[in-house]
Amino acid sequence: MALPEINTILYTTSLGKHTRPVFRQAVQQALANDATLIMLHVVEPVGELGRALIQNYLPEETVKQMHDEGINEIMKQMKQRVKGFRADELDALPETPDLKIKVCVKEGNHADCILDAAEEFSADMIVMGNENRFGHHSHTPRQVNRNAKVPVLVVPTGKQFD
Repeated sequence: MALPEINTILYTTSLGKHTRPVFRQAVQQALANDATLIMLHVVEPVGELGRALIQNYLPEETVKQMHDEGINEIMKQMKQRVKGFRADELDALPETPDLKIKVCVKEGNHADCILDAAEEFSADMIVMGNENRFGHHSHTPRQVNRNAKVPVLVVPTGKQFD
């Protein structure tokens, strides 16, 4: 039986300041396997009450424009994170590795979006942090691990690994 190939890695991020160690692990896996890294951020949709309040006070066109601007801002922030990581950590290496990263934003339930994205991008591995953006243990990694069809690497966030 042949060893499984890892060509695409789905890295999920809350974009928190504490997520750099998780990104490092995802990059390490991508470089070790010469894999493409898909960087995914999931946005929780506005709840029913919030949606009703917004729709009562703002025109639908304005709401759509605000939504699109928000998603574009998240994409911009993700690209800046990748650029900063390259400058801080990869450019200092004797040989700058060829790292293929694509960014993606999805809206919905975190676990469902992660699992859907893994299938959509034919991911061979999922790399994610164990804590949410507030530094608390999240139930999302357990849900993803329970339902994923590919290996899931769960990394403690906010910790340094040598």
